[in-house]
Parts: sequence; C-alpha cells; structure tokens
Amino acid sequence: MSKNKNLHKARKAKDDEFYTRLTDIEKELAHYRSYFEGKSVLCNCDDPEASNFWKYFELNFDFLGLTGLTATHYDPDRPSYRLELCRCGGKLVKRRAALTQNGDFRSPECLELLREADLVITNPPFSLLREYIDLLIESGVKFLIVGTKNAITYKNVFSYIQDGRLWLGVTAPPEFIRPDGSSRKFGNTCWLTNLEHMKRREKILCWREYDPAEYPRYDNYDAIEVSRVADIPLGYDGVMGVPITFLDKYNPEQFEIMGLANSARWIGYECLTLIEGRKVYNRIMIRHKRRPTN
Repeated sequence: MSKNKNLHKARKAKDDEFYTRLTDIEKELAHYRSYFEGKSVLCNCDDPEASNFWKYFELNFDFLGLTGLTATHYDPDRPSYRLELCRCGGKLVKRRAALTQNGDFRSPECLELLREADLVITNPPFSLLREYIDLLIESGVKFLIVGTKNAITYKNVFSYIQDGRLWLGVTAPPEFIRPDGSSRKFGNTCWLTNLEHMKRREKILCWREYDPAEYPRYDNYDAIEVSRVADIPLGYDGVMGVPITFLDKYNPEQFEIMGLANSARWIGYECLTLIEGRKVYNRIMIRHKRRPTN
C-alpha cells in the first residue's frame, strides 16, 4: 500500500493517532524563533503526557522566552484535563487542572483557551482538518500545525491560501509515531501556518523560454500546462496550470494564484483539467505577478 493510500485509509477510518516526532518539530520550529518571546503557546490537540510538542516547549521554555504553555488532553468518554506550564516567583511550575468537558478542541472550555492563546502549535486530527483550520482562521490566532497536502484542495483551505491567510511551512514531516510505538511514513504531509518565514520570500528560478510546442493548452481552460514547477516559463504573461507541489515554493511577490482548476472558485463552474480529452491531475492556476505600470 502506498504512503498516500495509508493516509487516505486512516482518514476514512477516523484513525487520527499519528504523533509528530520531536526531530521534525525541532526542524520546523527553528524557523520561527522570533515569534515566541513573551508569548503563550496552546497545544489543543495533544496528549500532554505523550506529546512531543509539549516536550519541545517544556525543554525550551526559557530559551524561547515563553510566558505560558497549555496542552489539553482529549478523552472521548469522560471529562479530561489540561496541563499548564508557567514561571511563578522565578520558578517553572507545572500544573494539572481538571476540565469539566472532554477536551475536544471545539468544546466551550477549549475555545476559551484558544481565545487566550498567542500561538497554537499542534498536530490536529487529519479527519477534522477542514473544521480545525476554519476555527483557527476565525479566531485570528497565529498558528503552525501539521496537515496533509490533500487539504490544500479543500474549498475552504484553498481559499485561505489564495487570499494569503494560510501557507505552507518550511519542512515536511516524513514519518509519524503510532500509539503502540510503531512508525508510519506518509508522502504528502506538510506544515500549515500563518507565520512568516524566509522560504516564503525566496523566488523560483524561471529560466525556460516559452515555446507553444512544449507547453500544451487545456481543452477547457485558457491556460497552458506546466507539469513541473522547475519548467515554469520565463516571461509568459498568461495563466499556467502547475502541480500542487508549487505551493512548497510559492512566493506571493512573484506569482498570483488565480484558482484551483477543478473548482468553481475560479471559473464559476466545476470541470476537469483536460488535454486532448485526457484528464490531468488537479492543477493550481497561476500567473507571473504583473509589475505596476506608471
């Protein structure tokens, strides 16, 4: 079974117990150090007793200059608890407090914690990713979460990306730990965030000249097919269809996202991306950012 099929099967079965490895957390969070000074962090989809997110922030609490850390434990059958870390009287104090509800991130208690947090950093259930991202965007909180690239094609998630309210992180967690200690590899996971990072301002090197013979046009879109991000033609002013992996390197100062090919958000109706009647995998429609004219 392929890596992506593993993730699809897990999502369909609501099998969301995939724990992020400490090494993957360290690699990604190294790009956001300036965001933590004087801030409180909420991990509202983590078992604090087992979470590597909690471990990372507990170990680096003073180094990052945090003022608080809270993680909520979810229990489907009974009221749960939250774990808090703060500095009181010069000492680092850990407190366990009971919740009156089960720790679901949608519960009134957890929503109140969300309103109080400066940053949310966690690995939410993949099966609830659409709803979870909506909640974060509506709250206005800064966040960094683990997700899947499949989520990019969700109508709500893609609209946030297109509007510049959400983008991909720097790295990609390749492997996760299961509750039984085993590991599982996936090929399409990513970080989703609204925290700025330097990679987002790096420009894609476009060196190929446009040749109509090398860039077929779609049957049903006024756009050309660019099957590899590395082949985006230099100086082509029209719309181009590129793979979803384009978002790994997307610089909003260099390109404009026009829409998702198989989405009514761009053209007003849903249809497939076709070349001579052959279906092409979903494409993001982009064009070079036009320079303002005097």
